[in-house]
Amino acid sequence: MARSFYRYLLRFRHGCEEDPIVRFANGAYDDHSFPKGSADYEELSGYLEVHGDYLESMVLFDELWEQFLHEA
Repeated sequence: MARSFYRYLLRFRHGCEEDPIVRFANGAYDDHSFPKGSADYEELSGYLEVHGDYLESMVLFDELWEQFLHEA
């Protein structure tokens, strides 16, 4: 997988701020410790469980992860 999940997530940054996906993307962008080069589910989910206070639900991450895999 050549592209990182972070790069995929950034496509959602500019949208309606009420959208939880937009808030997740903006939060990850502002999080300077986010594993930007990773395409590893375990690494990303572990990081978000501890540091992802901007992520409303891990279900949202899981749904975006599936979309990421489908489009990769």
